[in-house]
Amino acid sequence: MFVYSIRSKTIKFAAVIIFALAAIITVVAVIPSGEVSASAAVSYSDVYSNDDRIKFLSQFGWEVSGTPVEEVTVTVPREFDTVYIGYNEMQKEQGLNLAKYKGKDVTRYTYQITNYENYDGTVYANLLVYRGKIIGGDICSADASGFVHGFSTDVKYKY
Repeated sequence: MFVYSIRSKTIKFAAVIIFALAAIITVVAVIPSGEVSASAAVSYSDVYSNDDRIKFLSQFGWEVSGTPVEEVTVTVPREFDTVYIGYNEMQKEQGLNLAKYKGKDVTRYTYQITNYENYDGTVYANLLVYRGKIIGGDICSADASGFVHGFSTDVKYKY
């Protein structure tokens, strides 16, 4: 026969530890992290028609001409050079990744943006679509010394 004895201090200590763990788990589960993903509220799928593409761009506040300026089939390279690596990093920042589509033929739709603020030049929205899903894209100026950024205006890249 074995007899165990536990002091009341040990019981209180164990109760405090269990309570603290429960509190931490509750806080982690209830309070959202400080980061808000831009792609969380944005739908990248079910983009089959011109109206769907215009609706997609409007999620970011963009107004575009009614029809694409250009619609072409492009092939995502099997091997990314430094330009494509940088471009794909921008895609990753907006919740997309072109690496999954290496070697695939995709359609690029280019629209002229009509409401780009504080810029006098021509600005385009490029959408890369594969089987009804936006897999990449950007907003860019038509100027040689212009800019390119993701669908949101938060981060701009010079080219």
